[in-house]
Amino acid sequence: MADSLCAVLGCDHPIIQGGLAYVGNGLLAGAVSAAGAFGQIGSAGRSPNSLSDEIAIARERAGNRPFGVNLPISEHHDIADYVAVIERSAPHLQAVSLSAGNPRPYIARFQACGLKVIVVVSTAEQAHKAATAGADVIVAEGYEAGGHNGPAEITTMALVPQVVRAVSVPVAAAGGIASGGGIAAAFMLGAHGVQLGTRFVATTECVAHTHYKELLIRGEAGDTCVIERSLGRVTRVLKTPLVKHILELEATNLDFAALAPYIRGERNRLAAIAGETDEGWLNCGQGVGLIDEIMPASELIARLMTEAHLAVRAGMDVLGA
Repeated sequence: MADSLCAVLGCDHPIIQGGLAYVGNGLLAGAVSAAGAFGQIGSAGRSPNSLSDEIAIARERAGNRPFGVNLPISEHHDIADYVAVIERSAPHLQAVSLSAGNPRPYIARFQACGLKVIVVVSTAEQAHKAATAGADVIVAEGYEAGGHNGPAEITTMALVPQVVRAVSVPVAAAGGIASGGGIAAAFMLGAHGVQLGTRFVATTECVAHTHYKELLIRGEAGDTCVIERSLGRVTRVLKTPLVKHILELEATNLDFAALAPYIRGERNRLAAIAGETDEGWLNCGQGVGLIDEIMPASELIARLMTEAHLAVRAGMDVLGA
């Protein structure tokens, strides 16, 4: 039987905040952890020095509560520099989550520093390999999730129970979850917790531009789409004028060089941080239709947990239990 997710990560609530490229900073991670969930600083879109600075901010904001760092492996050409920052900061971190690449070379290395290792997967086969390599927690992310997803395009509902069956470590469900009802459903599928990304963008502590947050509040599930399929990748984003142009270019089977100016990370930063939403693209999961207001992370977490408890009780009533 797997240990509980909270026992492994040292948090009170079985909710992990996703890494959130560009907008997952120390202020947000610290606020999430201070509220009893597990906050993470995203390393994507920031320099090694910036990552170190954000870890310091999270430490101050979280107090003595645990938090971690997300390391999307393929996003960093100079990954050794980021690994070094995490190793130096290990006494102040609880865990590192590995995504977008092969985690095997890093699992034992980070564990040797005293860190728990979370691995994000998109298939049961990946989950089994990661657990065999020593991962402490598996995040099973369906392709409803915002940002980069697995090319197998397996939905959260189908993926989570298969991953739970494949491993004996705690599993967190991710992808399209933005409410307490979604959290309750994840538990019914056998998960030990959840990871939420898009929902945490719409919090007061998140550095995302107001234009980004407003689009989330107005958005529905049908307002997202997938780009980069022509390159063998799956990236779920909000539909913007630039995204429409990207899809038109992909339909003509242009190569990477032709698409690069439009899909590079700088275009994400331009929209998410600078607020130029027509000129860039914004990561967004299909759970966006459940986001209707911006609130402090602590209030969001309390609401999610209350909703989850109520949803579980309602489900038991339906079953006649």
